[in-house]
Order: sequence, then C-alpha cells, then structure tokens
Amino acid sequence: MYGPFAPECWGLGVRCLPRSRLLPWLFVAPALILVLLTVLLPALMALLMSFTRSGLDLDAPLQFIGFANLKRLIADPIFIRVLITTFFYLVGVVPPMVIGSLGLAVLVNRSLPGIHWFRGAFYTPVLVSVVVAAIAFRWIYAENGLLNAWGDFLFGERFKAIGFLSDPRLALISVMVVTLWKGIGYYMVIFIGGLQGISKDLYEAAELDGSSGWRQHLDITLPLLRPYVVLVAVISSIAATKVFEEVFLLTQGGPADATRTVVYYVYDLAFQELDISYACTAGLALFLVVMTLSLLQQGLKGTGLPKLQH
Repeated sequence: MYGPFAPECWGLGVRCLPRSRLLPWLFVAPALILVLLTVLLPALMALLMSFTRSGLDLDAPLQFIGFANLKRLIADPIFIRVLITTFFYLVGVVPPMVIGSLGLAVLVNRSLPGIHWFRGAFYTPVLVSVVVAAIAFRWIYAENGLLNAWGDFLFGERFKAIGFLSDPRLALISVMVVTLWKGIGYYMVIFIGGLQGISKDLYEAAELDGSSGWRQHLDITLPLLRPYVVLVAVISSIAATKVFEEVFLLTQGGPADATRTVVYYVYDLAFQELDISYACTAGLALFLVVMTLSLLQQGLKGTGLPKLQH
C-alpha cells in the first residue's frame, strides 16, 4: 500500500517508496538534518579550508594553495612535539584506565550488603562536571593546597611545596590523574555488564578443577571479557587523543608546553593565532588518527570476538 506521499498525489509520475519504508525516514529526518548542518557540512568546510589560505574574514575569497598546509604540518616542530605529548598522555592514561576499571568492576561485582553504595561512589565522578572537577583539583594541586598541606603536616619544615601544575615534569601526570578520576567509573560500568553476563557455573567448574581466587579471573574472566577490554581500550584511546577540557582548565598547555596536546594546539592556531586554514589541517590530521583507532576497533571485533553494541 502506498501512502499520501505517492507520486500520484503530487503528479510527479515517478514510482514512490511504500509508506512502510518512507515513514521511518520521516521520523529520523530532523536528526539527520541536524547532523548534516552541525557536523557534516562544517567537516566538509574544514576539509576544503585545509587546502586554502584564509583567516577570520569569511567574506574574503579562499586562496587555494594545494598541499602547502600539509607540508607545513609535517615539518612543524611544534606539531611534532604536541603529537608526542598526546602520545605520552594516551600511554599514561589508557593502561591504568583499563586495568583500574576492570579491577574495580571485579571488586564491586559481588553480592554483599551495601555493594550498590560502593558502585555509586565509584561512578559519582563521572557525573561531576569537568569544570567543577578542574576547580577542585586546582585547589588540591596548588602550592598552598590540600596535597602540599598534608606534606607539610607530615614532614614539617623538611617538606618543600610541590608545583604539581607548574613543574613541567609533573604537570602532564597531574592532568592524567584528573582524567583517570573522572573516567574510571564509566568504564567500570561497562566491565560490570560483561561480568554479569558470565555464568557462575563456569567459576564453580573451574574451582572443581583446582582453580581458585585470582587464578579464576586469569582462566575465565579475562578471556571472556576480551571484547570488553578491546572496547574500553579503544574508546579510552580515542578520548585521550581528543583531550582538551582538562588541559584548558588546569594548565592551558603549560608550563613550557608540557601539557599542550594536539586538540589544544588546534585551538591555539584557530582562536589565538587566527590561522584558520592551518588549524583545519591539524584538525584533519587528528581526525585521521581517531579514524585509525576506530578502524582498529572494528578490525579487532572481526577476529572471532563477540561483537558489542555500543
């Protein structure tokens, strides 16, 4: 049966889709239009501008310069440095995030009185705004803040205040701690979902075979949670690659560019130096990195592992 959108109603003279196939598209059309206007079109414009030389004057004609911005990006020592910083940030965040969230999930996946309160406590940081978390940790990290106050109380005059956000050797690690504090509860919930899908009969059978304690987790839990580990590792890697809020609110890329990541470099190029075209080129390079991580996840899911819906 054809609905009111059939061409007979409009005189188009072309065969129309059945109403049963057309209505779903009508329901998703507002969302598709919104994504087109706010995501796809800006992305295409950024791709176009990466091959041009332009500024903030949108009325000025674009000057096509080919791959000049890409050649500049490859030879840019600042971009190489921020790329290395982003890589160190990823390496410093992802393994602790995966291991820590998996460990917490194993600990709270028990039938004990009040265990739901512990799950809620570990998940609470996820609900905290990044701005609120940054303000709290800036006070904790300050030279007259909580951590240095504890050090002074414990060690007295021998203790010297630590510049967690002003020391280039500690600033990036301090930002990593904020990311871990905020994200570990989120990934813990993902692992809890995987753990609750494992039959208890498997653990009982393993115990009869002589496997007990943490040995059961090595023999049963980790192999069966492998797709969840891959999922969490890839998602956290993408999030670490795109980190911006923590850096902007805590250090603004300092000190001495020690916490300047790729996304923050793109922000500086676009809104501080007003080099829009070059910023689009750097953003395109970041997009390729994120796309590579996404394709890696899809490839790992196709190696015989159960597929996850996320």
